Amino acid sequence: MPAGWYNLEAAGNAIPQTQMFEGDSAFAFLKLSRTQRLYGFVACLAIGFVLSVLGTSLLFLGMLFSFVILYTIGIVVSLIGTGFVIGFFQQLKLMFKPVRIVASIIFLGSIGMVFVAAFVLGNQLLCIIMVIVEYLAYTWYTLSYIPYARDAVLKMVGLA
Repeated sequence: MPAGWYNLEAAGNAIPQTQMFEGDSAFAFLKLSRTQRLYGFVACLAIGFVLSVLGTSLLFLGMLFSFVILYTIGIVVSLIGTGFVIGFFQQLKLMFKPVRIVASIIFLGSIGMVFVAAFVLGNQLLCIIMVIVEYLAYTWYTLSYIPYARDAVLKMVGLA
């Protein structure tokens, strides 16, 4: 594994903060202000989180198919929120940069595995495991945007 694999990219390759809300929003046709776009992002993130938590609680109640529907809608709504900030295509480009590719693949793969565990295997325990894996991968992915956050987490759990 290369030396900078799990570290944030060099500052020269990062998107400057001033460009985060400039022009490339997937919702540019709405002509929203920067503040409105931030509200849209936070609202989508919150709604997606609530739907995912509700779906996960249905899983613990044994309602496997309802879980998959709510959980997936929650994840999709959360990801739509990034369209307010930087746009979908920019998000995809950032997801597959070397610093994030492993976390992105695990994140997307675990979403697919939730479907397989629920609809093909009908295994509730495997669904729970895949949800945990998905949240851990998403957390690791998110930490890649915060300078030195991954290093701090690794030190906190005694792996660095």
